[in-house]
Amino acid sequence: MPLVRISLRAGKSADYKRKIGDAVHHALVEAANVPPLDRFQIITEHDETALIYDAQYLDIKRTDDILLIQISFNQGRALEIKKALFARIAGLLHDETGIRKEDVFIGLIEVPPENWSFGNGEAQYAK
Repeated sequence: MPLVRISLRAGKSADYKRKIGDAVHHALVEAANVPPLDRFQIITEHDETALIYDAQYLDIKRTDDILLIQISFNQGRALEIKKALFARIAGLLHDETGIRKEDVFIGLIEVPPENWSFGNGEAQYAK
């Protein structure tokens, strides 16, 4: 169960945001074995005072087209899967929207399965 938060600079079209959400979800399905119907995303736009980033951290040159992507999902995926996921997200975003790979910032948050409730006030994954 990933919960995906995508933050971007304000002013992009609805179609652009849809393509971003689609690309990130497709990468999760392909690279991290997420079920196709398991899609929960929050896409938010921010002006220049509310989306702050270092344009040169780690010698990666970023622009105002930066995407900050935070993915919360169940713990336990291997490092190779995480690396493949990062590469697939950046690749699909570039292919589908033209976003530079340098402008794709991703943070993963891994949580125990019992920390999710999908509705009804229940912890569906708790054992």
